[in-house]
Amino acid sequence: MILLDTDTLTLYLNDHVRVVRRLESAKEEPAISIVSRIEVLQGRFASVLKAANSEELLRFQERLLKAERELLEFAIVPFDKASGSEFDRLRQSRKHGKMGRNDLLIACIALANRAILVTRNVKDFQTVPGLKVENWAD
Repeated sequence: MILLDTDTLTLYLNDHVRVVRRLESAKEEPAISIVSRIEVLQGRFASVLKAANSEELLRFQERLLKAERELLEFAIVPFDKASGSEFDRLRQSRKHGKMGRNDLLIACIALANRAILVTRNVKDFQTVPGLKVENWAD
């Protein structure tokens, strides 16, 4: 399984050439975690709610609606018992460095599904034992 981290998903949504090409040539359909879906939509919701004027409001609303459509292109990998177990295990371990909670949750889903995590944030994710990481952006 190929699992896109939120940063790579965002690059794809913004038509980053390398990421788009890699996705098009991938041997299997990449998926995204429920965490990445939440992160993208939270950002879009916040933009709409913080719009300074009517022009921004309409532009940000269109970005939100576009993101919702584009996210439907990907299978969403939810939490399950295996990812919950990985979460409990990694939370107790200090081997994953000072990784943020959302990244930790994404790593747990990737580990539980034996997925390759595609991220630009290789440095932080490499601290997670057993996690396979690739950077398609640089």
